[in-house]
Amino acid sequence: MREATIVDVVRTPRGKGKPGGALSGVHPQELLAGVLVELQKRVGFEPGEVADVLTGCANAIGDHGDNVARLSALAAGWPLTVPGLTMNRACGSGQQAVNSAAMMVASGQADVVVASGVELMSRYPAATRPTLDAGNERLRERYPLIPQGISADLIATLGGFSRTDVDAYAAESQRRAAEAIREGRFAGSMVPVAGPDGATLLDREELPRATTVEALAALKPSFEALGTLVLDGYERSFDALARQVYPQVDAVAHVHHAGNSSGLADGAAAVLVARAGVARERGWRARARVVATATAGADPVIMLTAPGPAAEQCVRRAGMTMADIDLFEVNEAFAAVVLRFAQDTGVGLDRVNVNGGAIALGHPIGASGPILLATLLDELERRDLSTGLVTMCTGGGMATATIIERV
Repeated sequence: MREATIVDVVRTPRGKGKPGGALSGVHPQELLAGVLVELQKRVGFEPGEVADVLTGCANAIGDHGDNVARLSALAAGWPLTVPGLTMNRACGSGQQAVNSAAMMVASGQADVVVASGVELMSRYPAATRPTLDAGNERLRERYPLIPQGISADLIATLGGFSRTDVDAYAAESQRRAAEAIREGRFAGSMVPVAGPDGATLLDREELPRATTVEALAALKPSFEALGTLVLDGYERSFDALARQVYPQVDAVAHVHHAGNSSGLADGAAAVLVARAGVARERGWRARARVVATATAGADPVIMLTAPGPAAEQCVRRAGMTMADIDLFEVNEAFAAVVLRFAQDTGVGLDRVNVNGGAIALGHPIGASGPILLATLLDELERRDLSTGLVTMCTGGGMATATIIERV
């Protein structure tokens, strides 16, 4: 097997994923094209050398549609010979793009691949369903999928995580993110976004805000009312469906709200993955190598519990243990997801999301995987540590994982 190296990572700041956010007026193709161009400038590669542009995008419809990977490469002015592939593994789409690029390089099917992700949640069309079953009533009979927020509350209920626990985790995420921003820890991989006239639209993370456990405690649970609804096509409420699958639960404890869940965000990121020998020949200084990748499936009703199994699979594949990993990035879809990961793996929170996470910084779905990789790699370099692992839960009950090691 050839060694797949990460030459560099470039990403935008995360903008508020609502109309009026700093990036909401930018077309997704243009946002991704900007980071492709910046990646090219920083490394100095010829775009014609790129075998493929793989792009994670979880909602590839509307202005995210028509193969945003290919169209973004064209928008970047790259040669017509550079193809593009848009990938969807829900929240893990961008991380899957990185993992697939590493597989292509390691297997000898390509020498240079760009893995990327883009999502502007501010430009999403109005939601038509609160669940992720695509309206398939027969599937619903087998797996009564419930909204993700209720799945997160179910995780908290089963794990014994109280409202105080999840709020304390959220407040700490905000504190860590504020410290990281104050010390410029994201500056290594983050580039500003400019508009067509050259004026800067966003050069900082737009979502973080100072908060306290006391302030979070005043917020009402976001999914309590939703849990009582019985929608057309359903015989029971979402809470009742959760209890149907998990009869040991007397009642779902609704502990999540906007302050301890991931923020809606806009963003894009790109990673240059290259065969180690090619990187040396071109004079590119690789920053890390991809040690192992993994994907795991779990119950699609509780939906968000696969990061632990995916991480364990990944460390086994690498011939490592959790103790060999210096730092972890576990996507903060909801506070209970990270607490469940720590519970499942025994990994202490002092090694997890040390610069805060999506609760404070936002989760631009398809772009989050490469952004977390950038955050991890920057922090490994800052601390002069060696090895890190990224994992993310995804819709449908899956998770992605990647282990990187500095070179």
